[in-house]
Amino acid sequence: MLNCIANKLTLFCHSRPPSSYNNLKECVALLATPKTDFSTSSIKLAGSEKDPKRWLAYNDVIYPPQEPGEERRPAYVCHQKLNIKYSPKKMWYVASFVRGMSVDEALKQLPMVGRKGATIVKDTILEAQQLAVENHNVEFKTNLWIAESFCGKGPVIKGMRRHARMRMGEIMYRHCHYFVRLEEGTPPENYYYSWPKTGPALLAQWIDEIRDRKIQGSL
Repeated sequence: MLNCIANKLTLFCHSRPPSSYNNLKECVALLATPKTDFSTSSIKLAGSEKDPKRWLAYNDVIYPPQEPGEERRPAYVCHQKLNIKYSPKKMWYVASFVRGMSVDEALKQLPMVGRKGATIVKDTILEAQQLAVENHNVEFKTNLWIAESFCGKGPVIKGMRRHARMRMGEIMYRHCHYFVRLEEGTPPENYYYSWPKTGPALLAQWIDEIRDRKIQGSL
């Protein structure tokens, strides 16, 4: 079946006049695909119109002047990395891991994480840190913390993989988008909401409720 596809692509490439170098380059890329799998993900992902654009728009928001005596509004920068060849379910663990950390602490912890997504998240944080200093008037690049860190589902490309006895199988090439927002200042002591009562307090409350209950039909 792959031979038939290659023959059709060869006829397609020779039938079209070489109007531009890009068309010829695409044909060569398709014919150079290895026999073990067949996908056009590199062509479909180049300059996709469905890429998210709203996240970077937060960098262009203009706030009104602050009143005298009002608490200073901290600077922030939003950054993103799109079309990462990585599963969004795997990226979620790394994105949640660095959320609420300072930039220095996150850069220390990420090399210890044995995941491919840790390297991608580290590079994105470094890029956002550089943008904060150059474009957003942040004086000290170490005085930043990760206020938001999450990932989203990207395009999913379907491909074919060769199996035994002239059979073909389907393979999914999954991609994801990673978003981060760095904010000026020190991270909060408790980023996530914590229950106001401790474990022993909850146990004492449960015991009191059990002792004070009224059992129907008892003496």
